[in-house]
Amino acid sequence: MSEGSHPSTHPPLPPTTEDDRVLWLRLLRSRRVGISTFYRLIGEHGSIAAALDALPRVAREAGLNDYTPCPETVAVAEMRAARKARAQMICIGEAAYPAQLLDLADPPPILWAQGDPSLLTRPMIALVGARNASSLGGRMARALAADLGNKGHVVVSGLARGIDTAAHKASLATGTIAVMAGGVDVVYPSENTALAAEIEKSGLRLSEMPIGTIPQARHFPRRNRLISGLAGAVVLVEAAAKSGSLITAKCALDQGREVLAVPGHPFDARAAGCNMLIRDGARLVRDAADVIEALAPLAPAAPEQRQAEMPLVADIPPPPPEKRSLSDTAKLHRMILDRLGPSPLAEDQLIRDLGAPANTVAPVLVDLELDGRINRQSGGLLSLAETGPTQSARTPDRTAR
Repeated sequence: MSEGSHPSTHPPLPPTTEDDRVLWLRLLRSRRVGISTFYRLIGEHGSIAAALDALPRVAREAGLNDYTPCPETVAVAEMRAARKARAQMICIGEAAYPAQLLDLADPPPILWAQGDPSLLTRPMIALVGARNASSLGGRMARALAADLGNKGHVVVSGLARGIDTAAHKASLATGTIAVMAGGVDVVYPSENTALAAEIEKSGLRLSEMPIGTIPQARHFPRRNRLISGLAGAVVLVEAAAKSGSLITAKCALDQGREVLAVPGHPFDARAAGCNMLIRDGARLVRDAADVIEALAPLAPAAPEQRQAEMPLVADIPPPPPEKRSLSDTAKLHRMILDRLGPSPLAEDQLIRDLGAPANTVAPVLVDLELDGRINRQSGGLLSLAETGPTQSARTPDRTAR
């Protein structure tokens, strides 16, 4: 899809008061309002307040009766919990919002940050990999993180055990960002509680999930999308053929980020995913110099320049009437869910079956994926998410990382 035509390329005016922030939370936390719907509602109605007022009516038009937006008390409670957790709310359009995320088709409208948000203005590189890392893999992650940090890069990872942990620890002194699968105040795995506290003191913890959210398996792809979105490049250090780290690599490719991988021995299952990526065209990494070289042609514009280039909702005319309504989106949601099953289906085939334009279907697929209702697999395949009992927050499945 063309990101330039998407409502998220025209971020709403940032909040200026505490009441404004409550309105942002209420709209985003309302039932059936995903990220693309959040932006579309604001584009159609001109402001957060107007979108909230119109939400029950447009929900009825979509066949949702007795619809109530997120109550003010729920949003106020999240704000109160954030203050208690020393978390800062960063909204798209604000100076603190990471400019790299503006490249995404659906950038998170709200981020929660614990620690030093100024790290978001510096060049970032993601290091991810196996939870059951080998001793050699841990050494490589530490060496890359330390060297990249000393060269001025912030190391981004997911606070998982193994490679993530090694990367965070080696870059504490130079700047590291831990992107959380649950709430920014909820540490998973619990064995990294002390490390998370150190990161809050000298680095940054970041999440788009509500404060207090316990991480579950369906949250990890969303976290991985944020890791790759922040980074100029994603480096994989040990990843099995079905590793969750490959989801981060897939997100990076979808976002136009550079993907690099550290090769491993063909007999080591922990290297199968990295070796596969290199076979398919990812850059091979031997040291930090390889990563720096890969990034050299991609030098981004200054964050202030990129923020300034983004027009605000107030600066652009209202969308034309042929834009999708919430009713159209709800129908498309149902059509997609009816068409998909547990067996994977190619995204291109799904779009042909629906008979809808690709740039109409794409943001709806993002909504459904982020809501945990569909799974996106390698090779452009889609399937319905499992509808069985939710897994324990303490035991996300083995592909979640």
